[in-house]
Amino acid sequence: MSLRKRIANSETVLNWAARRIAGYIRMVHRNTSWQRIGYEDLDRLAEQGEPVIVVLWHQRLAQSPYFYPLDKGRICSITSAARAGSMVGRVQTLFGMDTIAMSSHKRHVALSREVLGKMKQGISIGIAADGPRGPERVSSTVPLIWARTSGKRVFGITYSTRHGREAGTWDRLLMPRPWRNTGVFLCREWTDTVPRKASEAQLEELRQSLERHMNDITAEADEIVGRTPWENTG
Repeated sequence: MSLRKRIANSETVLNWAARRIAGYIRMVHRNTSWQRIGYEDLDRLAEQGEPVIVVLWHQRLAQSPYFYPLDKGRICSITSAARAGSMVGRVQTLFGMDTIAMSSHKRHVALSREVLGKMKQGISIGIAADGPRGPERVSSTVPLIWARTSGKRVFGITYSTRHGREAGTWDRLLMPRPWRNTGVFLCREWTDTVPRKASEAQLEELRQSLERHMNDITAEADEIVGRTPWENTG
């Protein structure tokens, strides 16, 4: 194995990088004036130990450790087993979140069984509906399948900040300015019902509905802080 690969796979290096990323996320959170909108139902369910399914866009991952009220309940994030996804999992673990790595070798049935097991323990599930490789803002049907199987409520969560830049990645990851910023966390339940025996056509219609829901709340969050879509500000 080359020196470069040994360094990239080093637990010491990976943990150091995770702590640096977590430090940036905390700095952004500390130095931003936040609004928190629409969390009343989610806060109540978390306090009651009732698990839910939290859906987000991959583009808004950078503040995801603050999406769910961790002081009131537990959440397990679904991450990729690839290097970038593994780093996301390391960072989220530093904030007290549980994680499950989703790999190409793990069958969807096995993953779903693991996810449902978490929910039976009262642990909510968080997933980027367009992750881990996109296309950007195109929802998968995975949250729908889990909602149908578990019967749990689905909440879309997003955030936005007035000042930030979009990275040159497939998801255009929003990287907020870590000082003198204003931001919002926006939570809104997706209220469509997923029938137990939904047809392919029904699932596609519901997938598009969830996709619109996520785009709508993300646009609303951008509007609240005065951020123009796809805008980069220093």
